[in-house]
Amino acid sequence: MTTAALIVAAGRGQRAGGGVPKQWRPLAGKRVADWALQQFTSLKVDHIVLVLADDDRQAWAEFEGTDFILAHGGANRADSVQNGLAVLSGYGVTKILIHDVARPCVSHRVINDVLDALEHSPAAAPGLAVTDALWTGEFDNVTGVQNRDGLFAAQTPQGFRYDAIVAAHASHPGGAADDVEVARAAGMTVTIVPGDTDNIKITRPEDFARAERLLRTDMDIRLGNGFDVHRFGPGDHVVLCGVAVPFERGLQGHSDADVGMHAVTDAIYGALACGDIGQHFPPSDAQWKGAASEIFLQHAVELAKSMGYRISNVDCTLICEFPKVGPHAVTMRTEMARIMGLSVDQVSVKATTSEKLGFTGRGEGIAAQATACLVSA
Repeated sequence: MTTAALIVAAGRGQRAGGGVPKQWRPLAGKRVADWALQQFTSLKVDHIVLVLADDDRQAWAEFEGTDFILAHGGANRADSVQNGLAVLSGYGVTKILIHDVARPCVSHRVINDVLDALEHSPAAAPGLAVTDALWTGEFDNVTGVQNRDGLFAAQTPQGFRYDAIVAAHASHPGGAADDVEVARAAGMTVTIVPGDTDNIKITRPEDFARAERLLRTDMDIRLGNGFDVHRFGPGDHVVLCGVAVPFERGLQGHSDADVGMHAVTDAIYGALACGDIGQHFPPSDAQWKGAASEIFLQHAVELAKSMGYRISNVDCTLICEFPKVGPHAVTMRTEMARIMGLSVDQVSVKATTSEKLGFTGRGEGIAAQATACLVSA
């Protein structure tokens, strides 16, 4: 299945004040939009559509040429969503997540819960059961009460089977409060998944202060480091950071001896305080003989996700006299990013020599060291 996220960022956000659209205002060291986009780019979402207002020239200039698919905003939110859905035609999308950019505190848990619900439902959305007493009012006076039983406060992202929501929007007369209303009007069953009280929507000026507190105080940042070494042996290539590099010798090891990927994997395990590769994949176990190191790295990434962390970035240094790493560095970064579900600019792969000193200087093997930064999701 192919999954896409559609981020609606074409609104003007007048009630939030500040003189510029709220999605471009600073928040906890970034912009509101950057926080929302980060949560989806750090997940394994195949495509991300960003819907921008036509007069947001700076935003268009910034995002054109990036991995984001851009769409033009419409006269209202529904039109913007339809434009975003339309640009995905031909991409083979099966699941779509529609998210308001003004919800910068959305968690990976909420996103994943919606995606999981789409495995058995045509639509799903996060909601918070209303627990406060509800009043009706007029002219600052209470005019009545409202039964709160069965009421939920809607949140995003709201997820749908792509073809179904496209058809639902095409047949809707307009005026819907959100995409769930559009889906229900088309007869779709919408599953409610647990929302998150922190998944607030920035609407008024005071919402910025609350979002700032959530983003600055709830973040658990962890660093881990990894080191690995493998000696040269017979062969015609070495595997470094997932890339087969032609060489007159190979690297010896129980698995494919990818010294760079091993170092990054151990850095992630280290940040989680969860041991190392040897503990999770013992070399005494014959099933790992010759195994692709991608298996180990994917395990570390999934473990981090299950423990509530996302990988912010990794940095790997390969230490060797040869082969030359530079010509292959971009390919290595791309492959590592693919495996970890990151963007290429979150992965660094570089090389250095040991100035002819030690075992690497004597050309006996290759060493690697890596650092990983994990952030609570």
